[in-house]
Amino acid sequence: MKNAITLQGILFDEKSSYKQGPALAPPLIRQAYQSDSANYYTENGMELRPELFKDWGDFEIESYFDIEKITSRNLLKDQPLITLGGDHSITFPILKAINAVYGPVQILHIDAHGDLYHDFEGDPYSHACPFARIMENKLATRLVQVGIRTLSTHQRAQAEKFNVEIVEMKEYHLNKIPGFESPIYLSLDMDALDPAFAPGVSHHEPGGLSTRQVLDIIQQINVPIIAADIVEYNPNRDINDMTAMVSAKFLKEIAAKILENNTLKPS
Repeated sequence: MKNAITLQGILFDEKSSYKQGPALAPPLIRQAYQSDSANYYTENGMELRPELFKDWGDFEIESYFDIEKITSRNLLKDQPLITLGGDHSITFPILKAINAVYGPVQILHIDAHGDLYHDFEGDPYSHACPFARIMENKLATRLVQVGIRTLSTHQRAQAEKFNVEIVEMKEYHLNKIPGFESPIYLSLDMDALDPAFAPGVSHHEPGGLSTRQVLDIIQQINVPIIAADIVEYNPNRDINDMTAMVSAKFLKEIAAKILENNTLKPS
């Protein structure tokens, strides 16, 4: 099966509030995906070789708002899209491009953080804000967040305002994640994992998900995936390429789930 999924890398971390570095991630995730230390097989038995992807490569971003334009050019109407980031701010302009083709979507967001601030340090487009922008612009009809363990009072108010469904880490269980009945956008922030499993992130938030738990969440999805992103891997903080390999594992398993579930067509 050739070119069944579109792939793009967004080399952007200028909206990071603490440490930069995620702009370096996309080529390193590809490198880990093709590493001789592993193979191309996924847990459902599929062999996902590089030929599977229509890979547009990595894009250096001069202006934040160029991300939407680049994604619109790369978004093939008959193929799901996976984006390698980059900090989490990229999700908002990507969703704007997705919305132009598919209309409002439902979102499954796996993260340590709600990213629901109205603005953060004066920047409404900070990586701490994308889901506030997404919801207020009505790019999503539903937002389900899993793994959250840093909600501030303001973000709890924002979650209530936007009717966000949150499975906080302190009460996490796989069967508590609400089901979906229509195609989704999957946004996976690598700091959703406990730092023991993914040290290569800017924000180490103890008490997070294991690699196995994230895989279980992905493998439980039973609706088509319109598009997905893997964000906030920071190579500057990685140890022995450990987080790169976890990111590559997620890339393969998300792609496998897309192929397993998808029959979607653009509206």
